[in-house]
Amino acid sequence: MSDVEFQLDSTPVRDTTPRITGIGGIFYKSNDPVATKEWYAQHLGMKMNDWGSSFEFRNALRPSETNYLQWSVFNDSTSYLDPSQSDFMINYRVQNIEGLVRKMRASGVNVLDSIASYEYGKFVHILDRDGNKIELWEPVDEVLTEMGGVTNK
Repeated sequence: MSDVEFQLDSTPVRDTTPRITGIGGIFYKSNDPVATKEWYAQHLGMKMNDWGSSFEFRNALRPSETNYLQWSVFNDSTSYLDPSQSDFMINYRVQNIEGLVRKMRASGVNVLDSIASYEYGKFVHILDRDGNKIELWEPVDEVLTEMGGVTNK
């Protein structure tokens, strides 16, 4: 099923199937996040912001829409990845986060918290079958675009 379907009169209707639509971020721990960010900037040319590095890309189904992926490094002592024992966390872009959470709870997925809403999207955290913490994000990309800032293109 595509992200956009059409009614009989060719009016686009947004698909609201609860599902992952892409990767929204990659987060991991470092014993020196500042030095790690500097290394990536120096050797790989990544443009850094307060949170790490943002990558800009286009939505294949809506090419005029700018989407974002966030790469961030956290200090080893962060509790943000808890209760996972992993040194990383993947953020997945999703649509219909409420429907997805209902579906996951019904099938026994460990949903760690309630959906949190911010101007730039909704977030919730789950544990996968291996105990890795996963962040789910229903983005509002227009807000991130309006916020501006340096990005990798």
